[in-house]
Amino acid sequence: MGDLKAKIVAAVAKDLEKIEGRLEANLTPELALVREIGGHILFSGGKRLRPLLCVLLYRSLGGRDAFVYDVAGIFEFLHAATLIHDDVVDEALRRRGKAAAHTLFGAAEAVLTGDFLLARSLNLAARTKNPEIIATIARITEDMAQGEIEQLRNKGNLGISEASYDRVIERKTAVLIAGACKTGALLAGAGEGAVEAATRYGRELGMAFQMADDLLDYTEDEKTLGKKPGADLREGKATLPLIHTLASGDAPLCAFLKRIAGTDFTEADFLRAREGVIGAGGLDWTLKRAKRHVQEACLALDNLPGGEEREILALLAEYALGRRH
Repeated sequence: MGDLKAKIVAAVAKDLEKIEGRLEANLTPELALVREIGGHILFSGGKRLRPLLCVLLYRSLGGRDAFVYDVAGIFEFLHAATLIHDDVVDEALRRRGKAAAHTLFGAAEAVLTGDFLLARSLNLAARTKNPEIIATIARITEDMAQGEIEQLRNKGNLGISEASYDRVIERKTAVLIAGACKTGALLAGAGEGAVEAATRYGRELGMAFQMADDLLDYTEDEKTLGKKPGADLREGKATLPLIHTLASGDAPLCAFLKRIAGTDFTEADFLRAREGVIGAGGLDWTLKRAKRHVQEACLALDNLPGGEEREILALLAEYALGRRH
């Protein structure tokens, strides 16, 4: 996976540089504190996947205007806003290996900066003067908020179904990635079929990426994740590895997992939980589900023009299955 990541980064290095430059240029609040808080999350090492997808889909469908780098920033501003808000809601202490914004600047200040970032994304959408793009961004914002609310209501409920889990991660993760791809296609003036294919690719890729995140919470260490592993279990969130384990594991294991979920359990408890999830096939099942979504994403690409951009999009789908933070 290291070689694959290096290949992708080399292919998109110039695009990433331009995306970074436009993010800097468009983070222009009147208050210095808002820029400091926004910059704390925006420039803390994010992968820029969402804006990159917007650029790649735009160019693959014939777009050539540099304005795409401003439009692509919509999705990083939206993503950063949700991370700030999520950390406040979850009372998280770390994000990307750094102190969460609300722990440094205060919860009220962090939430209001998240609101500013949401507004800035809508401002950029309005600059396209494309009603479909504006409507897409508005719908994404609605869906992400509802996904977060549903996840919050499910907190501590370990009996949720896979269908409920799918609905939450589609709203929280997949709609933003799908929207980035759709916006790139719309900005390029693509036809309905191409817009639909781009959207489907993004949706399937988003589902796979979230499932990969759920795997990382059980398989990686604190240095790699930038936060303690097992965070979802500590917060009482039923992600796919746990949902499958509780449906197929033995009674003693299930009782143990239910007892420690939502508590600040010990490292020994986490190791026992991880071994149990692995033994019950929770990680294998999650990987299998993620692979299906990657396959669907690649099938969607078959409906888009060939070329370098489509090859990179296929590599990104492959990378989703074995990535590390």
